[in-house]
Amino acid sequence: MIYGYIRVSSDKQTVENQRFEITEFCRVNNLSIDGWIEETISGTKAYSKRRLGKLLKRIKKGDAIICSELSRLGRSLFMIMEILSICMKKCCRVWTIKDGYRLGDDIQSKILAFAFGLSAEIERNLISQRTKEALARLKAEGKLLGRPVGRCSDKQCYKLHGKEKLIRQMREDGYSFYQISKNLGVSRNTVRRYYARFIKNQPSCELS
Repeated sequence: MIYGYIRVSSDKQTVENQRFEITEFCRVNNLSIDGWIEETISGTKAYSKRRLGKLLKRIKKGDAIICSELSRLGRSLFMIMEILSICMKKCCRVWTIKDGYRLGDDIQSKILAFAFGLSAEIERNLISQRTKEALARLKAEGKLLGRPVGRCSDKQCYKLHGKEKLIRQMREDGYSFYQISKNLGVSRNTVRRYYARFIKNQPSCELS
């Protein structure tokens, strides 16, 4: 099966350009699309929450996913590496038109698959280590890591109390809400709400 994957981040964007690119690529290479996956959603959204996630679950050995460019799969290197690693493990080919990537079952792709998996694992470990170090530093400084009185009563929010400085720092370092949520053990939406309510508009000095 050959799948054409199209993603736009807003209703104002059109899928037609991407569809044309994929269709033309298939024509030149004598290929035929068996199924189209189109969605209007931000690339920062976890792939498991997108139609792409459902596709990744059903792909099989020998299948192929064609998209206009890697950024259509995700907006962070970490997420793209995870997606490509899944495809490589399932022996599913990934072809991108603008980037010119051809990931398949050759030895070069297997090396890339190993590199993607290793890079993703290193990234997870680095984030986890930074989280632990930051929490240890806050504890040593006498910061209250428990639930402050009068704060959000949501059980998910409770896990984030006392970690405002850490979350702000991770955001400034370029980490997505999805990456932060995975390391703090809460949902991405919880981190987003907590950030908007307690961190975003607060001066750094008030969080120190």
